[in-house]
Amino acid sequence: MKPLDSLELLDFACAMADAAGAVILPHFRVAIAVEDKGGAHGYDPVTVADRAAEEVIRARIAARHPDHGIRGEEHGWEKGSSACTWVVDPIDGTRSFIMGQLHWATLIALHDGTRPVVGVVHQPYVGESFVAAAGHPAEWRRGSERRVLRTRACAGVTDAIVATTDPRHFRTPRQLAAYGAVTDGARLVRYGGDCYCYTQLAMGLTDVVIETGLQAYDVQALIPLIEAAGGAISDWAGGACDEGGDVLACGDPALHAVLLARIAAAIRG
Repeated sequence: MKPLDSLELLDFACAMADAAGAVILPHFRVAIAVEDKGGAHGYDPVTVADRAAEEVIRARIAARHPDHGIRGEEHGWEKGSSACTWVVDPIDGTRSFIMGQLHWATLIALHDGTRPVVGVVHQPYVGESFVAAAGHPAEWRRGSERRVLRTRACAGVTDAIVATTDPRHFRTPRQLAAYGAVTDGARLVRYGGDCYCYTQLAMGLTDVVIETGLQAYDVQALIPLIEAAGGAISDWAGGACDEGGDVLACGDPALHAVLLARIAAAIRG
């Protein structure tokens, strides 16, 4: 994909995120019905805002790029005739959303058939977006403001700030071993945040994010963002994490290598 194409698609993704935000915001911090979808991590809420936002995004993709596939959390996977697939989480962090907290956002990625090449994380209530396109720097945007995002150097675990959404997600012996390998000896470990953990890593404010049980729509928008900001993101074995599952992201690639080795050793026992 040419750089110009990726920028055009990034602009399109940002416009879709804005449209989704306009649908979501009337439902934020007001009484709203919540359905529990259940799942491996227990309580998994969904609202009319989630579903309506994804419908808006799907309609725009169908109108602009009818040959592209669409893979969304709420309305499933419609495969297209081209290699390109839009991967959408209309509200990542619905638990925060229904509590009136701010750690939620719309995630939109474009996967070109090989890897995610566009990623947008948009929080409409505060009006900020974290965006990236292949071959271009990652940016923070709010209105006309623009700021290039860069991760920070942190080669040692003892200096690292580690974030994860919920430590209770690490349940099996393997998961607990990996979590301990990453967090033991860290300077600080913080919980909560969902996608915002990764945006703060791209901003150079956090050093490590470790998660398990993710889906493709939870992570694909974040991969271009982390990589364009200078970080590293993979599964716990160092492979691609496009399909979610076990994810490790680090602002410093050297720390990423150290933690992958620690995870491998811990899992082996």
